[in-house]
Amino acid sequence: MWQKLKRSLFLQVLCALFLGVAVGAGFHDFSLSLKPLGDGFISLIKMLIAPIVFCVVVLGIYGANDIKKMGKVGAKTILYFEVVTSIALVLGIIVAYVFKPGVGMNIDISHLDAKDLSTYTERAHEMHTGSEFLLNIIPKTFTAAFANGDILQVLLIAILFGVALLLIPKHLAELVRQALEAFSEVFFKIMGLIIRLAPIGVFGSVAYTTAKFGLDSLLQLGYLVLLFYATCILFVVIVLGSILKLAGLNIFKFVAYFKDELAIVLGTASSDSVLPQIMKKLRNLGIKDSTVGLVIPTGYSFNLDGFSIYLTLAVIFIAQACNIDLSTHDLLAILLVSLITSKGAHGIPGSALVILAATLSVIPSLPAIGLVLLLSVDWFIGIIRACTNLIGNCVAAVVIAHWEKDIDHAQAKAVLNTKP
Repeated sequence: MWQKLKRSLFLQVLCALFLGVAVGAGFHDFSLSLKPLGDGFISLIKMLIAPIVFCVVVLGIYGANDIKKMGKVGAKTILYFEVVTSIALVLGIIVAYVFKPGVGMNIDISHLDAKDLSTYTERAHEMHTGSEFLLNIIPKTFTAAFANGDILQVLLIAILFGVALLLIPKHLAELVRQALEAFSEVFFKIMGLIIRLAPIGVFGSVAYTTAKFGLDSLLQLGYLVLLFYATCILFVVIVLGSILKLAGLNIFKFVAYFKDELAIVLGTASSDSVLPQIMKKLRNLGIKDSTVGLVIPTGYSFNLDGFSIYLTLAVIFIAQACNIDLSTHDLLAILLVSLITSKGAHGIPGSALVILAATLSVIPSLPAIGLVLLLSVDWFIGIIRACTNLIGNCVAAVVIAHWEKDIDHAQAKAVLNTKP
């Protein structure tokens, strides 16, 4: 058992969570002093946000060049990904406002360090008007965006950099791509080391939260997890089910067909290990190799439905927990930034924390303490998040193949109707 605990970060986080609750409930004053453990962990993650987002977005834009060369199929694939991702993002917002998972937690943002609070206030004044908001996206210098950690400025630079990379000679672009991939690998390794500290961050944040706000706050986090599970299930059944029905297939039989792969994902909270099996099973449905080879690997980075639902739901949960009203302007900013930052997030260790932190930075009034709260349940959320992502990509492969007449419908129905 001890050896298993040493190897499993999931079990370590789980133990840290329960230990944090116990310490927070039994040692009030001591638990309040543990706040720096959670804050320090979040600071380590935020330290890498700008360079990671830059590398991911640039490489994503440059890599899309290969998809464009495939013409019509690539264009339809990207269009489908954007439409379904947008639906998932909007669904997260709707669910958050209808069921209000964060209302009643009453987290006082004055508990943030004065320095952090003043930073949020200054940025709020800078973005007071629409013109000032747009001008603030433009950094004073190339390095200023990274020095200040302004994610919108980093995104602007990354988009321009990625487009320019497509316009320069191929041999030069390849050199830059290789360099960026090398830097990305280093940043990912650093993030992997930081994520190993998650049990410490979870313990500190949960103990502090329990002591400061009581067990009710943790019960509401449990409500958030259940709400997210229900939302993902409804998204699969209703949204993806309706889309798959247009291709003549049944969503329940389709999900059952991938039950073995989904069981692995449920146990690991990651869909990486089942990629070969998924592609093999899709080809077994009568889908051409070219379509499977294009849609599935691309979808692993560009079509993260479960991740998209969680992104907007979590941001609004934090706003509700801190009694912060988000304007329509704020919601549009969250949607636009989420559409960009979610692309390529799959390859980042602790991607949900990284991209959520990046999205939070767009709204000056949202405090980082909300991210600390979500840290304690991210592992549980990650299980259904990964499953939803996987099902969404499998449905995408079928739909694109249906549009391009690259699927043998008779074979697909026969396979799905065959009982194991």
